[in-house]
Amino acid sequence: MEEKKFDLNSIIGFILVGIILMWFLYNNQPTDEEIQAEKAKQEQVEKAKEVEKNAAVVESVPAIDMADSTALAQYKGSLGAFAYSASLASANENATTTFENDLVRFKISNKGGQIVEAELKKFKTFDSIPVYLIKDGNASFNLSFGTTDNRTLNTKDLFFEPTLTKSGENQVLSMKLKTSNNTFLEYRYELKPSEYMVDFTIRSQGLNGVLNSSQPAQLDWKLNGIRHSRSIAYENRYTRLTYMHDGDVSKLAQGGEDDEADTDVSWISYRQHFFSSILINPNSFSNVSLTSKQMFEDENPSEQHVKLYTASTPLEIQGGELNYNLHWYYGPTDARQFKKYKDLDLAESIPFGWGIFGFINKHVFTPLYDFLSSVFPYGIAIIVMTIIVRLALSPVTYKSYVSQAKMKVIKPEVTEIAEKYKDNPMKRQQETMKLYSKAGVSPMSGCVPGLLQIPVFYALFMFFPTAIMLRQKSFLWADDLSSYDIIYKFPEGFKIPFYGDHVSLFPILASVAIFFYMKMTTGQQQAMQQPAQEGMPDMGSIMKVMIYISPIMMLFFFNNYASGLSLYYFISNLITIVIMLVIKNYIVDEDKIHAKIQENKKKPKKESRFQKKMREMMEQAEAQKK
Repeated sequence: MEEKKFDLNSIIGFILVGIILMWFLYNNQPTDEEIQAEKAKQEQVEKAKEVEKNAAVVESVPAIDMADSTALAQYKGSLGAFAYSASLASANENATTTFENDLVRFKISNKGGQIVEAELKKFKTFDSIPVYLIKDGNASFNLSFGTTDNRTLNTKDLFFEPTLTKSGENQVLSMKLKTSNNTFLEYRYELKPSEYMVDFTIRSQGLNGVLNSSQPAQLDWKLNGIRHSRSIAYENRYTRLTYMHDGDVSKLAQGGEDDEADTDVSWISYRQHFFSSILINPNSFSNVSLTSKQMFEDENPSEQHVKLYTASTPLEIQGGELNYNLHWYYGPTDARQFKKYKDLDLAESIPFGWGIFGFINKHVFTPLYDFLSSVFPYGIAIIVMTIIVRLALSPVTYKSYVSQAKMKVIKPEVTEIAEKYKDNPMKRQQETMKLYSKAGVSPMSGCVPGLLQIPVFYALFMFFPTAIMLRQKSFLWADDLSSYDIIYKFPEGFKIPFYGDHVSLFPILASVAIFFYMKMTTGQQQAMQQPAQEGMPDMGSIMKVMIYISPIMMLFFFNNYASGLSLYYFISNLITIVIMLVIKNYIVDEDKIHAKIQENKKKPKKESRFQKKMREMMEQAEAQKK
């Protein structure tokens, strides 16, 4: 009678997967303290939203008539030399200049000289609205500086004069805050064709007698991230402030409220899942203060902002003038785009995962899927990638199965030892290890193949929710492979804890597949199981429970994750079942394995140092017991 093998690899593998799933589930849920803190701060959050909403709408400084000496004197009294800017025709707070290429469209306001709209032309939100990173006053860029006549001015309150020109194929927009016709503070924007990167220069001319160089100017950049996804909670999971300092990448907290101060910062990324707003200084900001605040409490269709980001950094005034060459990036969080700027390491802002997991994601799965999706439809490309990954791991599966087969062959002898020394656990263990040594079998040999698959498991877990090439790509009933699929939506207000307010089909299929996989590998293990040792848990009973618990855990956990991830695990489990059936019925011959083990027993086996030490320790323990 053919029997299934219960081995240590299955136990450790399922327990490790369970631990990983529970860790991620726990890590993505707010603690009781965070929930209470967020509720207590809700009123403050609402006030903060209102403040930010109005941050870029400042009372206008109206244009003045130069012939009106009273008005001119009044504005000189408040603006000093910069009163000249309020006298120009450009002093119109509603005036903007459109600045665009084939990928992105900007609107730059005369008031403040800042970007007031940033539209990504190639992308739409979940409800088919154009993707805006800046719109309706959700962002503010300001320079605060002192003057030699003891004033403190803010550029967001002052008027710039625009001049739009071309430099070759590049669009160039010069925004000048003037104190006279030839003296000014300039924001210079330059945009190349087919790029999301904007060259941004802050410089002054002829202001060495106007700017107070004894104190630095202060750059303040705020952005209240606009919601782009169907689920604001899901989008928030991958929305985070990331920055590069001293060659290392750091992040602010994923949820709640966080702040940080750091030095030598070369770029600051306000990541909004699949889109990023990045301020870059190739020469690094000397020190930067950063904050991040989650702007919603619960999943709610009326919530329109995910996180509020702020950054503040001083800009030194050298020789009485400002001169900084910076860059803006407003575009997709896409490794393919970031490759154009290798020296900046912008790809480090993508959450590939840490260590070996991130390496596999960045250098294996991302380029592999990028290639496959250029050949096949996106859903089929996932299936093809799954087949490739499973075939690549098939030697690991084979190794694991052979280990199971070896343990199955010597099971009768292990049972005989257990019966013979049932009243002497130490002797029983000693004789069992001696049998393993003679037969050339190691109960741990099945663990290593299982452990080798964990980096692949975690790397793929991070790949699918962050792969922008999957965004809004449909397959079968899933309309977006980068988000969860929905076959049924619960009535409004109804939500199952840890499960959600909807039913996704791909996680159900993946859970069914893993159930049958576990039944296949553990279904008939009772007859093969060693008797539980005194003081040790009954692993057979644990595995019987895990057969049902693991699929339920997967069902709950993956219901709110990318449907592409659930599709992968569904196909992966089906392929693994097929591979194991092929190995069992056509490759592994248990009679040959038995003959090989019997041959190994006859050969003299030299003890390793570790085995000798373990034997001596057992013998000493046995002697002490007697």
